[in-house]
Amino acid sequence: MKSHIKRKLKLVSLVCLAGSLSGCVVGPDYVKPSIAMPASWKTKGKHVHEAPPELAEWWKQFHDPVLNGLVTGAVHSNLDVATAKAKIRQARASLQQERGTLFPSLSEASSATRNKGTTTGTEPTVYSQYQAGFDASWEIDLFGGARRAVEAAVYAEQSSEEELRDTLVTLIGDVATYYVQAREYQQLVALAQRSAKSQRETAVLTTQQVAVGLASRVDVSKAEAQAASTQSDVPSYQISYAKAVNRLAVLLGRSALDLDAQFRSAEPIPSPPRKMKVGIPADILNTRPDIRSAERQLAQATAKVGQAEANRYPSVSLTGAIDTSAASISDLGKKSTIGWSFGPTLTVPIFQGGQLKAAVGVAKAERDQHFFIYQSTVLTALEDVQNAIVSLNKSRARAASLAESVSGYRQAAKYSRDLLAAGESDLFDVLDADRSLYSAQEQLIQANADIATNYVSLNKALGGGWSGPIDVTVPRVEDGFVGPHLAMRKTGR
Repeated sequence: MKSHIKRKLKLVSLVCLAGSLSGCVVGPDYVKPSIAMPASWKTKGKHVHEAPPELAEWWKQFHDPVLNGLVTGAVHSNLDVATAKAKIRQARASLQQERGTLFPSLSEASSATRNKGTTTGTEPTVYSQYQAGFDASWEIDLFGGARRAVEAAVYAEQSSEEELRDTLVTLIGDVATYYVQAREYQQLVALAQRSAKSQRETAVLTTQQVAVGLASRVDVSKAEAQAASTQSDVPSYQISYAKAVNRLAVLLGRSALDLDAQFRSAEPIPSPPRKMKVGIPADILNTRPDIRSAERQLAQATAKVGQAEANRYPSVSLTGAIDTSAASISDLGKKSTIGWSFGPTLTVPIFQGGQLKAAVGVAKAERDQHFFIYQSTVLTALEDVQNAIVSLNKSRARAASLAESVSGYRQAAKYSRDLLAAGESDLFDVLDADRSLYSAQEQLIQANADIATNYVSLNKALGGGWSGPIDVTVPRVEDGFVGPHLAMRKTGR
């Protein structure tokens, strides 16, 4: 009797010890790395300030309702965004799975059998037997392997959420960029058509001067050739316009035929505000979702090191079972046999051929890779912002010079036409002035588009994205009846 009591006390002591040790973890605890950042951006220019950036709904600074509608539509319909939402749901389900390993498991099993037995010299006996039982098991997380797995799953979920935000940053930037391109090519088509029309009028005027001996057929041919050359630019611009609209349609998850109706009227290239706030370089550590995602992936990799390390330590699991059997269902638990078992199991890894130690080495190497990826992501972000600042400033300066150039060539073209009409100048001056004016106007349109595109790139580089609510809980694909039913064999053809 005393020995029985002693065994029970030892069992209780072991369970209590296991419970107290379950707060222990092995492996490194994650610490967010510190990265030295520059104090300020270089070559800011007079239009860029270090005040905290205003990144929420930055595209609305264009004051273009069509662009606003396209961005909203893309956020809710884009397929890459839908994929990123599904990854979040997957990460959350994986986290729930890992958390489930921290709790005991319980299962129930029941059976009913009809038996026939005989003994020597007796008639066969037919009888029924019913059994019911419960099995329970719990692997105590002595050295924190399961908790490290949960920790890694938490970081994975957080990383997937940042990946969604990064997808939105890229998406909105792409929508704005292709929208600017579509408006740019609309303006270039209109310019080429206007210029070709003007040059054809010059050819008609030259033909009239041939009749009075003020010009030759060579002059007429030159005027007509220049008009045809300018007209030939129209199809090229129309192709580029169609590609921009088609890409917008893909980003919105829509048909290009539906989207083209929104661009039937040619609108000006959207113009960004003159001043831009960019903050300081250290701000991008918080505003860029790709940096935040890389940092969470580093944290996840660190937790996996602890998970691999915990596999090298002993593990304790508690198992228990209760079962009963009777000749009828009503007798279960009453006039029946009842058995039970309960006890711990200790597993100690003694020799695994170095596999467990190697697994720790693999996890550490993966952690180092994510550390380098994090550093590279920060450096790339710094590069993106600096390039966008320089590009925005220089494109503004280029546009200002081109505006002066267009004004000068416009005056020169007007004067040369007036002199030609008066017979005081030859056709060469008119054709040269028209060609120079067309080229300057073409470059000015492209420069204005560059300003808008570089403004988009700067906001994108700073991490500006969608600040509204995003529902990630509803799957895009809805299943029908998923309960028990007869399988329908389908070949897919």
